[in-house]
Amino acid sequence: MNINLEYYKIFYNVATTRSITGAAKKLCISQPAVSQAVKQLEQELGIELFTRHAKGVSLTRAGTLLYSYVGKGYETILAGEEQLAKMMNLEYGEVRIGASDMTLQFYLLPFLEQFYQLYPEIKVTVTNAPTPQTIDHLYQGRIDFGVVTRPLEVDTQLDVFKVRKIQDVFVAGDKFRELQGKRLSYERLTALPFICLEENTSTRRYVDDFLQKMQVEITPEFELATSDMIVQFALRNLGIGCVVKDFADKYLDSGELFQLKFTREIPKRDMCLIFDRRATMPVAALRLKELLLKEPKS
Repeated sequence: MNINLEYYKIFYNVATTRSITGAAKKLCISQPAVSQAVKQLEQELGIELFTRHAKGVSLTRAGTLLYSYVGKGYETILAGEEQLAKMMNLEYGEVRIGASDMTLQFYLLPFLEQFYQLYPEIKVTVTNAPTPQTIDHLYQGRIDFGVVTRPLEVDTQLDVFKVRKIQDVFVAGDKFRELQGKRLSYERLTALPFICLEENTSTRRYVDDFLQKMQVEITPEFELATSDMIVQFALRNLGIGCVVKDFADKYLDSGELFQLKFTREIPKRDMCLIFDRRATMPVAALRLKELLLKEPKS
């Protein structure tokens, strides 16, 4: 059978209101239109669905059987519409973000706090990974957007928005105080114990590329998974730590660490938001994107 589904919608409302008039009011259509739809449905099914009374209608046995199926289906549709409306009104939904420790701590976290205050019913999932893995997660559709740092290896299907500048620095503790205040060449690092991130990060690649341009090649004493650990190793005088300055600021301010000065500073680089323009973002993710992009960039 190829029956107009609108007939079933009208059938459901007549059955629940037990009235042609009540269904017409609920559906905002005329009583004759409701009566005609019920009559057409009965003709196409070949059986009477309602018994007409002076004060309304009641389901026949056949109508009761049909309603047991139509009711479940129609109510499931209504529930789906209700959930969709909640999602559109940000009463329900999820945002999936890819971010490293650095981008989460020094950029994203205040925005997530603000977003949660505005939309407490939205679930936010953060996948913690370095930039290369975050880009892969975005390509695979595992996240809605990523917060990453340059250098980036992306193709034209991604939209990239710069959100703030970051500065890579070299820091050390008391054991290396003789270097404080001096203007050093990068070659000096080759004679010192060196602490840096593992190779699968954009930060490590950026610093390595810069040192190569300075014709300096360094073999690290320690390769660590997080910048926080690099700072801790430097505090314990285990070597010269290479980190984004935000991680060391507290200890630089207190004097527990100092920043090494060189004849040429490593150029600042960008922290960026990345989006896959081929993907359809959920409403909640779009709202968070708007919140992020409306802020002035540093």
